[in-house]
Amino acid sequence: MSSVFNNSGFDNSNIDSTKSPCTDFDGFANGNWKKKNPLPATESRWGAFEILDRDNKAKMQNIVDSISKLPTLKSGSESQQIADFYRSYMDTATIEKLGLSPLDNYFDRIDHVKNYTEWINITGELQKLGVPTFISYKVEADAHNNEMNILSLGQGGLTLGDKSYYALNEPKNTTLKDKMIRHIDMMGKSAGFKDASPGTTIYELEQSVARLQLSSLMLRDQIKTYNKMSVPELSRIAPQFSWDAFLKAQGINTQTVIIEDRAYMSNLATLLYKTPLALLKLYTRWQLLSRFAPYLPQKYSNPHFAFFGTVMAGKKEQKGRTDTAIKELEQALGMPLGKLFVQKYFLKQDKQKVSEMIENVRWVYHQRIDSLSWMSNSTKASAHKKLNAMTFKIGYPEKWPDYSGISIQPLRLIDNVISAAVFHHNENINKIDRPVDKGEWHATPQTVDAFYDQYTNSACFPAGILQPPFYNHKADDAINYGAIIAAIGHEITHAFDDRGSKFDASGNLNNWWTATDRRNFENLTKQYIDYFNQMEGQPGLHINGQLTISENIADLGGLTLAYHALKKSYDKKKQPAPINGFTWQQRFFLGWAQMWHGNISTEALRNELLTNPHVPFRFRINGPLTQLREFKQAWNCNKNDSANLDIKGIEIW
Repeated sequence: MSSVFNNSGFDNSNIDSTKSPCTDFDGFANGNWKKKNPLPATESRWGAFEILDRDNKAKMQNIVDSISKLPTLKSGSESQQIADFYRSYMDTATIEKLGLSPLDNYFDRIDHVKNYTEWINITGELQKLGVPTFISYKVEADAHNNEMNILSLGQGGLTLGDKSYYALNEPKNTTLKDKMIRHIDMMGKSAGFKDASPGTTIYELEQSVARLQLSSLMLRDQIKTYNKMSVPELSRIAPQFSWDAFLKAQGINTQTVIIEDRAYMSNLATLLYKTPLALLKLYTRWQLLSRFAPYLPQKYSNPHFAFFGTVMAGKKEQKGRTDTAIKELEQALGMPLGKLFVQKYFLKQDKQKVSEMIENVRWVYHQRIDSLSWMSNSTKASAHKKLNAMTFKIGYPEKWPDYSGISIQPLRLIDNVISAAVFHHNENINKIDRPVDKGEWHATPQTVDAFYDQYTNSACFPAGILQPPFYNHKADDAINYGAIIAAIGHEITHAFDDRGSKFDASGNLNNWWTATDRRNFENLTKQYIDYFNQMEGQPGLHINGQLTISENIADLGGLTLAYHALKKSYDKKKQPAPINGFTWQQRFFLGWAQMWHGNISTEALRNELLTNPHVPFRFRINGPLTQLREFKQAWNCNKNDSANLDIKGIEIW
């Protein structure tokens, strides 16, 4: 890093001064960074998040290496679990020697299925291992009674992940179909599948199911996807499916469920009942093979990467074995590893500092609510109540979960993966019909991300993201505010976006708006949706403003809050002088651009545009800035610049 970065927290050599900040701020602030940081062959996207994640994984590698050198490890201890899981993943000689044998029992059981009910039973059992089915599940707070957890059943089971990939009116999807079929045929042949043309028959089954599923956009509607009913009522809606057997096979014992879509469950049950048993068994064998392919010999793991890594995501090379070992270790034992991570790499004073910054942002949000011209006093009072009730999780959990129930053995990778998967499954289903633990963490401390939970009205900022370039206690305040404070503001704003705003201060799905205020809010969000709809992400493929509206509202709110929090911090002291030629206002926006700089593969960009509720890197940087008068003033954007849509722009929060 240059001395410029050390002085301010921003490296001026990343700037491409041939670009205008007013017309393409990403190109201006990050143009040279993009040239210096081409997409690595092992990645589908590469930016600040991915680089910090890489650095965090290097720290975890150091932890694992230290543990592995210890002469003795107590059986069942977290250190033993971590060391033996890692060793089992790195022992490629044993993996090659064992071949498919660790899965023989499961393949045999599928082969011996004699009827439809037995097939339903085995799919339920395999879901405990993480093998996908057409009926996914999750356990979360009941949206209308958030003190209690409830089972929710939805769609799933598509090899390509999203129904949009099965629409053959798009030429690229036809090519993808052919590659999926060839991939399944090749994998099936290696595994000894006797079925003729397994790829074609599996694709056709999945395409039929995809036609029944809701789009990513439809799944965003919390009201339409909340269909609470008893299990007997579900059996009446979809009588051809043995729900009792399916749930019992997963160890689930409940009489009440939430269904994402009644029509899907009914139509899926009819479709599966009419599907030949041989095809259902073939589909299940395929999903079992695909689920465990990364842990099998190279004749399975390499083609698996070639399809899902290269064809689907645009990655040209696999990461090294040590890199993937740490990733898999995180999947299995993320919390025990995270405990060691924060002990070694996270400062307690940073936790206190972030808490103070959060309260500054909360104070500014209260001021912003009071200043809104489109909202009535009664709705403002409810908004203040919700904001006051919001809680925050910073760094790491106050109480660490007990992972002693995971049995990890040396040299038995697939058994270890299964042991961890079953443990996490049981951990999840044991919450059904029980009180919500509002202190529970749903992310590991080393995660490079932040979250808002609408059911508990809480935001989470793991230790993994509270590091440079997002948060740097040595950096200029303006850079920090443009990065981590904007991220904090982003998560707080999720409580008031188009979805979060439907939940009250307690976290229940409950309207706290007047009808007029809600219409005013929806008119503003509609303008913002239309604004993003105009942006072309790839030739012929535009951003879906409706799909991305929650995140776009949160970005706009986060930036607005952070800017005014920074401005307030200078109220009682002398405003700082320019650094390296940039005012504090300009440095604030450079901090924002630095947080989101990145390169992305063509395939990953297409996937994001079709399915991701976040807009891609450059639109995330540029999109909200053109709406901010503060940005235009900071960079002296005049009326001839395209950034100057109007002097005020769309202001929501």
